[in-house]
Amino acid sequence: MGDYEAIFVIKPNLKEEEVKNTVKAISEAITKNSGAVKKEEAWGKKPLTFSIKKFKEAYYYRVDFSAPPAAISKLDTAYKLNADILRTMITKR
Repeated sequence: MGDYEAIFVIKPNLKEEEVKNTVKAISEAITKNSGAVKKEEAWGKKPLTFSIKKFKEAYYYRVDFSAPPAAISKLDTAYKLNADILRTMITKR
């Protein structure tokens, strides 16, 4: 298992409950793919450097996790299919 860090940019027009559900879906996807969440950080709503899908700000969320290398492509695909996530970046630590 490798150690990874992921940063998510989530739509700013979501209600607080919808943001919590999106964050929960992020963690569940990791555990479903034989991973384990180590640390989660919500960075709050921040301005974007450039607009993404006409949004000028977004919620930022960071997760440290461990997972098998084969699971990363599955996670990336799952996050791209989630309409509430604007951008995802997964890096190996």
